[in-house]
Amino acid sequence: MDVYHIWCDLKPGVRDLEFCQRVDAFLGGLKDAGHIAGYRLTRKKLGLAPPEMGEFHIAIETADLAQLDRAFTAVAGRAEPEESLHFGANSLVRNARFGLYRDFPDPVRRRGEEKF
Repeated sequence: MDVYHIWCDLKPGVRDLEFCQRVDAFLGGLKDAGHIAGYRLTRKKLGLAPPEMGEFHIAIETADLAQLDRAFTAVAGRAEPEESLHFGANSLVRNARFGLYRDFPDPVRRRGEEKF
């Protein structure tokens, strides 16, 4: 499993529940279309994270990089409904940071395990 991470803050005046609804609409649509395996939206609790990580964290799960590429392709095409849903969520955030992680050890690494 590959996990695409997004950390962000909301723009001033944006309501937190509105952001949640828009993220759910956008990523729920990608999940329903099979472009992603799943997602999770979390919020910093008790200020326990480095400030540069942002108030909100989104973890988008994909089976592999091929599925992630299909998700990016679907969004990059700027066709409806993805374009409006992406803009609807993305327009509410600032200070976005991104990262890509993988389960470890993953099946590729396990094939190469050395025996001692």
